[in-house]
Amino acid sequence: MKKAIILFFALAIGACKQGSKKEEIKENTQVMKVESAPMFTEALAKVFDTHGGLNMWRAQRTLTYEMPKTDFTETHTIDLWSRRDRVDTPQFSMGFDGNQVWLLDTDKEYKGDAGFYHNLMFYFYAMPFVLADDGINYSKTEALEYEGKSYPGVSISYNSGIGTSPKDEYFIHFDPETNKMSWLGYTVTYRTGEVSDNVKWIRYNDWQEIDGLTLPKSITWYNYEGTKILDARNTVQFENISLSKMGMPESFYAKPESAIWIESKKN
Repeated sequence: MKKAIILFFALAIGACKQGSKKEEIKENTQVMKVESAPMFTEALAKVFDTHGGLNMWRAQRTLTYEMPKTDFTETHTIDLWSRRDRVDTPQFSMGFDGNQVWLLDTDKEYKGDAGFYHNLMFYFYAMPFVLADDGINYSKTEALEYEGKSYPGVSISYNSGIGTSPKDEYFIHFDPETNKMSWLGYTVTYRTGEVSDNVKWIRYNDWQEIDGLTLPKSITWYNYEGTKILDARNTVQFENISLSKMGMPESFYAKPESAIWIESKKN
């Protein structure tokens, strides 16, 4: 009887210790919740594979990169699973805690729309992989012609209620010889809520390999007339890119005490 009591307490203590250990490591061992894969077009599936593959992308947890500006450098950090994010500069910071956008700008240096900007560059940078998100519809679109070469394309639209601008449209065009992404066309409806036929164009022709994934080193916006691509307008550089399979602490994305909440407009 005495041995049975001792054994019972030993098992109970062991269970408590094991439970405590689970609590300690819970934050960094969350299993990524992957919904059933959408039906990609065969062409887009080849583009994903050329850039390293969706399995490789989805195995990553934290993405960080720097964007040099004229007066300062922005550091962007994104949790690829929850899409919480944070942008830091010497003058201000902003982020998304998983529910709401915040802005830390005690000296009133930031003049833009934090609700619109906090994750804007992430979606341009993380091409083509963000086009595998849930709630997306795919269809074939007309090829894009540039300097005598034809780039086949896929049209992307979003289901109602997905993101802050579900009426936005994207057009990804790829090199038919390499299956590497070459152009992105996109519309912006965030401020108006109205469907737009004004398609802006970004060229993707400067790539680098980061941990087995082919990601942009820079992207260039072009002037345009409809689908006619004109001259280059401006280029955005990405530096010090890093990927990690570990997540940042939740407190990293939380609103700092001196920050304010930003009401995001949702169309």
